[in-house]
Amino acid sequence: MKLINKSILTVFITLSTASVYYAQETKDTVKTTRSKDIEEVILRGVTDIAKDRKTPVAVSTIKAAQILERQGNQELVELLNTTPSVYATKGGGGFGDSQIVMRGFESRNIAVMVNGMPVNDMEGGTVYFSNWTGLSDVTSFMQVQRGLGSSKLAIASVGGTMNFITKSADMKKGGVIRLGVGNDDYLKTSFAYNTGKSKDGWSSSILMSRQAGGTYIENTDYEAYAYYFALGFEASKKHNFQFTLTSAPQWHNQRTFAPTVQNYINYNPDRDGSPYRQYNSDYGYYTDSSGNRVPVANRANYYSKPVMMLNWDWTMSEKSKLSTVAYMSNGRGGGTGDLGKVGGKSITDASFVDTSGHFNYDAIFAANQAVNVNTAGAGSTLIRRSNVNSHNWYGILANFQHKVNDNWNFSVGTDDRYYYGYHYQVVSDLYGASGYKDANNKNIAPNIVSNAYDYKKLEWNPFGGKTAPLQDQVGFSNDGEVIWYSGFAQVEYTKNNLSAFVQGSVSNQGYQRIDNFVLDGSTLKGQTVNTKTGFKNLFGYNIKGGANYNINEQHNVFANIGYYSKQPFLNTVYPNNQQLINQSLTNEKIFSAEVGYGFRSAKFSANVNLYRTQWKDRWLRKTNQTFTLPDNTTTTGYAEINGITEIHQGIEFDGTYKPTNFLEFNGMFSWGDYYYKGNATGTAFDDNNNPLTLSGTSNTSELYIDKVKVGGTSNNSIPQMTASLGATIKPVKDLSIFGTWRYVGKLYSSIDIATFSNQSAQDRGVLQLPDFNLFDVGASYKLRLKNESQYFTIGVNIYNLIDTTYISDASTNIFGNDTPTKLADGVTNNVGKKTYDELGMMYKGIATGNRAYFGFGRTWAATLSFNF
Repeated sequence: MKLINKSILTVFITLSTASVYYAQETKDTVKTTRSKDIEEVILRGVTDIAKDRKTPVAVSTIKAAQILERQGNQELVELLNTTPSVYATKGGGGFGDSQIVMRGFESRNIAVMVNGMPVNDMEGGTVYFSNWTGLSDVTSFMQVQRGLGSSKLAIASVGGTMNFITKSADMKKGGVIRLGVGNDDYLKTSFAYNTGKSKDGWSSSILMSRQAGGTYIENTDYEAYAYYFALGFEASKKHNFQFTLTSAPQWHNQRTFAPTVQNYINYNPDRDGSPYRQYNSDYGYYTDSSGNRVPVANRANYYSKPVMMLNWDWTMSEKSKLSTVAYMSNGRGGGTGDLGKVGGKSITDASFVDTSGHFNYDAIFAANQAVNVNTAGAGSTLIRRSNVNSHNWYGILANFQHKVNDNWNFSVGTDDRYYYGYHYQVVSDLYGASGYKDANNKNIAPNIVSNAYDYKKLEWNPFGGKTAPLQDQVGFSNDGEVIWYSGFAQVEYTKNNLSAFVQGSVSNQGYQRIDNFVLDGSTLKGQTVNTKTGFKNLFGYNIKGGANYNINEQHNVFANIGYYSKQPFLNTVYPNNQQLINQSLTNEKIFSAEVGYGFRSAKFSANVNLYRTQWKDRWLRKTNQTFTLPDNTTTTGYAEINGITEIHQGIEFDGTYKPTNFLEFNGMFSWGDYYYKGNATGTAFDDNNNPLTLSGTSNTSELYIDKVKVGGTSNNSIPQMTASLGATIKPVKDLSIFGTWRYVGKLYSSIDIATFSNQSAQDRGVLQLPDFNLFDVGASYKLRLKNESQYFTIGVNIYNLIDTTYISDASTNIFGNDTPTKLADGVTNNVGKKTYDELGMMYKGIATGNRAYFGFGRTWAATLSFNF
C-alpha cells in the first residue's frame, strides 16, 4: 500500500492525563520490584494501581520500554500473552480486530480503563481495540489485575481489569521521532515532544502518528492515525490540573466470517492440500472501465473515538485529597457488510463466488444493473451497507481520600455517566444498482436510497460531528440511551506487615431503547409499543475485600473474596432488537475467591495464585452464527442464550530469574477448569430479527450444556492451559537480544445453539482444537551520541519464527463422526452419507467442516527511532 501524504491539521487543547494513586501509605518492610519510572507516574488521582506485596490481587505490569521494544506491528493486547490466564489473538486478522480472554472471560466482562476511566461500551460491554490503537504510542505502562482487582468503581471486572496509564504532561523535556516497517507494506511514522514543566507550573506533551499497510490476511489494507495532546498546570502545591485529548481515527478492511477449514484448503493457490492461512472470503474483485481488477471489501470497519478529560487534584490537607475527572467521548463510525438480495440471491450464492473463493463483483454489478429499483420489491438489490454505531458519552468521576491515622484510610466517591448510542444502517456502496428500496422505515415507506457513504473518509471532529439524516437510513434505526450513577466506598487498614481493605459500591443503570422506524401506538406481539420505551432502571452492587501479609522480606500471602450483582446489558433488557421488555429479567450473580503466595529475592521472584469464580444467570448474545434450517438451507443470524451458570477455577504461576546482570529468564504457567453448570435456553434469529425454527415448531430450545467446557460467544476460542518461557540476553551495553516460547493447550471452540440441542451433544462436549507452540525473537540496540539525551534505537522482531500453522479461534463443533452434506469439493452431494472420518476430510484431528481462523504465519517488523 502506497504511503499517502496527509497532514493532521489541528490538535485541540483539552482535558486530562494520567494521575494515579493507591491509598495504602505505610512503608513497605521489603524492597519492591516496582521500577522508578512507574513510581514517577503513580502520584495522585482516581486510578487504582496495585502495589507489590501490599495489594491482595494477582497483577502483572508492562512498561513503556517493553511496549516499544516488542510490539512492532502486533496488537497491543498481544503483549499480554506471557501473562498467566490471558489469551489474546488477532481475531479475524484485520487491523485492531484483536480479541482477549482473561481467566476464560471475554473483553466485555473485563474492565478496560484508560487512566482509571472505564471504556467498555455502556450498552454491551464490548471493547473495540481498533478504537484504541493509538494507546501504544502514549502508554507509560499497562497493568493487568486478574480477578476482582483493586478498582473501587462499580464495574463488574469478572475476569479482571486492564488499565492503560498514558504519559503525563509534566514528563521531562525531550522528544522522539520513530519509523517502523514490516511485512505486508506496514509503515508507521510518529513524532512526540514534551516541553517539561516550566517555572510557572505549565507543561505539555504532543504526539502524532500515522500507520498504513495491510496485515497477513488477504485484502486487509488499513490507514490509521493517532494524536495526543496533554496540557498540565500546577497552580500550587494544593491544586494540579491536567487536560488531555487523544484519538485514533482509522479505517480497515476486515475478515469477519470464519471460513471452513476445507475452504482454506480448497482455495490454496498452491493446490498442495495445505490450508491457505491468508484466505479471506469477505472480499472480491470488480473489473473497472480500464480493464483493471480492483479489490472490493464487503467487510470493513471505520471509527474515530476522541476522548477528552479534565483532571483536577486537590490536596486539601496532609491527610485529605479530592480527585475529580470529567470526560467526554463522541465516537463516530461503524462497520460494513452486505444487505438485500438480487434475483433472490444473497452475496454468498455460488453464482457470485469465483474459483478463488472470492466474490465475483462483475456478476453482482451486472445483476444489480438489470433491476428497476422503482418497480422492484424492497430489498431487491444487493448492496454494501454500513452499520453505524456512534455515540455521545459524558461522565464525571470523583474520589475523596482521607488518612485517619497511620493505620486507617478511607475513600468515598461517585462514578456518573450518560451515554447516547446511535445505531442505524446507511448505504456504503450500491454495487452497480441505481438505488436500494427499504420498507423498514415506517416514516418513509417505501424509501429509495441512492446516497452512499465512503467508509474511508475519516472523521476528525473531536466533538463528534453529524449523524446521517433519516431519509438516508435503511434496515434499522434505533438508539440506546443509558444513564448510570453510582457511589463507592473503601476502607483500608495497614500495620507493620499486614494490609487489608473492604470495598463496596452501588449503581443504577437506566436503559431506554428508541426505535426511529417504529411509529407510536404500533402493535408488536399483541402489545402496544412506541418509538421510545421509557427507561428501565436496574440496581446493582458489589462488595469485596482482601488482605496481604508479608511473612518476612521474601515471603508474602494474600487472599480476596467478592460478590457482584451485575446488571444485564441493553440487549438483554430489550431482546431480539425490539421494543419489548425482557419479562424474565434478572441480575447476573458473580462470586469469586482467590488466594496467592509471593516470593522475592535478589535473583528470583515468583507468584502462585489459586482462584474460583461462579457466574449465575448469565445472558449472552452469540453473533456471526450460521444456522441449518429444516429444509437443509442455511442462513446467518444470532442466538440469545439465557439461564447460564459458569464455573471458572484454576491455578497460575509466574516468575523471573536473573542469574547475572546480562541474563534474565521469565516464565508463566496457567491451568484452568472452565465449564457450564446446568442447562440453558437458546433462541435463534436471522440477521433481520426474524425467529428461526431449527427443529420442531419453535425457535426456542433447551441447550444441554451441563459440564460442557466454556466456549466463546462468537468466532473466538477459550484456552484452559497456557505457558511461556522467555530469555533476555544483554551481551554488551545497550544491546538486548530476546526470545519467547509460548504454548496454548486445552483450547476449546465456541459453543453454538444448533449443536447442543440434545443429550448426546452434551456428552461429547465442545470441540477441542489442536495445541500449539510459538516462538518469537527480537533484538534492539541503542546507539548513543555525545549528547547523553540524544540517541538512536534500532529494533527488529520476528513473530512465529518457525512459521507454525495453527488454529487460533474456531466457532463450530463438528466432529469426525458427523456427516457433511457436501464432499470436499463443496459441490458434490454426500449421497453415501459418509462421515468426515470416512471421507478423509480431517485436519490435525478435526473435521474440515469447522469454521475457524488460522493464526498468522511468520511476520516481522523493524523500527528506527531518534530521541532528543
